[in-house]
Amino acid sequence: IYPQKADFTFYGGLYRDVNLVVVPAVHFDLDFYGAPGLTVTPRVIDGGAMLDLNAWVKNADENYTIQYSIEDADGNVVAEAVRPCDKAAVKVALPGAHLWNGVKDPYLYTCTASLVRRNEVVDEVSTRFGVRSFHVDPQKGFYLNGVLTPLRGVSRHQDRLGVGNALEDWMHWEDVDFIREVGANTVRLAHYQHDQYFYDLCDEYGMVVWAEIPYISEHMPNGRENTISQMKELIIQNYNHPCIVT
Repeated sequence: IYPQKADFTFYGGLYRDVNLVVVPAVHFDLDFYGAPGLTVTPRVIDGGAMLDLNAWVKNADENYTIQYSIEDADGNVVAEAVRPCDKAAVKVALPGAHLWNGVKDPYLYTCTASLVRRNEVVDEVSTRFGVRSFHVDPQKGFYLNGVLTPLRGVSRHQDRLGVGNALEDWMHWEDVDFIREVGANTVRLAHYQHDQYFYDLCDEYGMVVWAEIPYISEHMPNGRENTISQMKELIIQNYNHPCIVT
């Protein structure tokens, strides 16, 4: 699998958190590319936002429903919806939505999906998300929420002297703090999936993120399938992070 060759060190072994996740027979899907089984797609509209919510459940029958709840940064419920498991997708209006506005105002909401059987919650997943729009003009540059926002930042690897890739949370936090201290507003994550904690920190700090897979330096003649699989994992696992734009 990629990478086969590059100008950085490849470390082996388990160097991130390992979790034992115990769920009932009917549960939110954990096997779909390692994603949380819940997506939130915000679309900025006049006066607020429209949220496209969707969830994936394993082994459910007609006795199960999905209850969606949207909370603001203070923990107040600002929107709700209920759907049958076989038709989980729903659109929810969020009037007066508070935008995720990069380093100026990285505002985050939380979406919780509860799997309910006869008024009993049997499984639950949640994700943070931000409401924002962005586009790139080939002549002028990057726009965030309709405002020209020049991107100035750094490229970041996930290793340190003496620990390799086995970073602790405080080391990830210190990296983001250094990046913010120099006045940066964007981070390129080279050249592989980074720890979920680092994506979370970029959400919280308002960093605009370019994320990558390790397709680098040397093309593998039979590597296309692995390349596509890694890209799907990168996209699907990190779908809800407002920091990621590329």
